[in-house]
Amino acid sequence: MNYPFGRDLLLSSVGFERLLDAFSEIEKSVSSNPSPNYPPYNIVKQSENQYAIELAVAGFKRDELDITAEGNKLTVTGKVAAPRDGEFLHRGIATRDFRHQFTLAETVVVRAAELVDGLLVVRLENVIPEEKKPRKILIGGGEPTLVIENRESRAA
Repeated sequence: MNYPFGRDLLLSSVGFERLLDAFSEIEKSVSSNPSPNYPPYNIVKQSENQYAIELAVAGFKRDELDITAEGNKLTVTGKVAAPRDGEFLHRGIATRDFRHQFTLAETVVVRAAELVDGLLVVRLENVIPEEKKPRKILIGGGEPTLVIENRESRAA
């Protein structure tokens, strides 16, 4: 493997292969499909584990938008069903088809989506499993020691 950030970082890292593969995948995705700038969007960290992706979708109806979560990919698609009626003397609000793809961490889940004031807001939560949270590791004195819910028990 050839990583652009150097070998020294990997000398003290264990089990990060999937993360490094994800970075490689993102890099390939960006180089083959540059990040679209339409529609404009925000990624907001609302609290320690709460996030929101806000896309400016003025002019799109609810049934012209589609949100799909598959694996660690979140895809937001907008397809205009029919051209708007009337002759435009000035067209400043773009309503063209789009597709945005976001890469989510393994622990991030989509909680909700809503269309509010011309913004499509996708609410996300980083759900850390109990086994991934920090815990104290006891050092045993010769016999195997198990830590169960922060209580010590001796293996028989």
